[in-house]
Amino acid sequence: MKPYDYILVGSGLYNGVFAYLATRKGKRCLVVEKREHLGGNIYCEDVEGIHVHRYGAHIFHTSNRKVWDFVNSLAEFNRYTNSPVANYKGEMYNMPFNMNTFSKMWGISTPAQAKAIIEEQRKVVDKEPENLEEQAISLVGTDIYQKLVKGYTEKQWGRDCRELPAFIIKRLPVRYTYDNNYFNDLYQGIPIGGYNVIIEKLFEGCDVELNQDYLARKEYYDSLGEKVVYTGTIDGYFGYCYGKLEYRSLRFETETLDMDNFQGVAVVNYTDRETPYTRVIEHKHFEFGTQEKTVITREYPADWQEGMEPYYPVNDEKNQALYARYAELAGKESHVRFGGRLGEYRYYDMDKVIESAMKAAEEEL
Repeated sequence: MKPYDYILVGSGLYNGVFAYLATRKGKRCLVVEKREHLGGNIYCEDVEGIHVHRYGAHIFHTSNRKVWDFVNSLAEFNRYTNSPVANYKGEMYNMPFNMNTFSKMWGISTPAQAKAIIEEQRKVVDKEPENLEEQAISLVGTDIYQKLVKGYTEKQWGRDCRELPAFIIKRLPVRYTYDNNYFNDLYQGIPIGGYNVIIEKLFEGCDVELNQDYLARKEYYDSLGEKVVYTGTIDGYFGYCYGKLEYRSLRFETETLDMDNFQGVAVVNYTDRETPYTRVIEHKHFEFGTQEKTVITREYPADWQEGMEPYYPVNDEKNQALYARYAELAGKESHVRFGGRLGEYRYYDMDKVIESAMKAAEEEL
């Protein structure tokens, strides 16, 4: 009999939820994590008494009551509401696109006026959109596209909007109300004390090995457990035998400033093409901090290369076709379950990761 029921490769939310549910069923779990800490991308660092989201802003939101009850059983959540602001060459606009945005942009005050302007501008595209630029204009018109969509999107993807497929932007949220709440979900907030409070609870009772590359010692780790739950890159697991899936990566520049308030909001998107970063995060505002200093992070998108952290799958047709081939291989690995953002090659919100892990645990345990 092997010493562990499950070898959990990676320690993000997916394996955290799986570990939590498995240990409660008496299962023995070993967590193998290549970073120097648990928690994947939701890990927080304490700087000047501020919980700094080390891998970019993580704002929890869901309409799933079961998921909301679950996370609240691990930590108390505050009332944080995501209301980012867009900075276009010094002009500040509310996000998502709503009556505050339109009033600032066009000097208008009623939904009827805003609808009339957008409807008129949308007519520029009088055919089925063939690229992202045409798709965006057909949704929100030319002014919003030029100031608030184009530059940000081109930085994010590293190419011109006319070179990007239309399906990347299926919809752009447009609200004809004065409501700056970015999400439509019933519940949202930030765990009081930061996400590490949740991470610690999720992996309680597990054995943990940090700074370890599972793939470099695959046979050894497989010999220790009955089954593997793998949340690394699916193409990496199979040695890139069909070629590499594409990702977008991010680079973060974080600094502590000797002031109590830098930008007045947690997230500011820089939507012009010339500013090299896409957004600036001021972490203290996630928890209504009153510390004397503040910590900001500039977020720079980057092409992913091996050795860098893969953040966003490039979900175009070519990569989806390649993923389908890897998924077929994965289906033949009877002792391995592939899960999470990298294991399933999909962009996941946190609540959807939790849902997916709960479903996996139900099937497994």
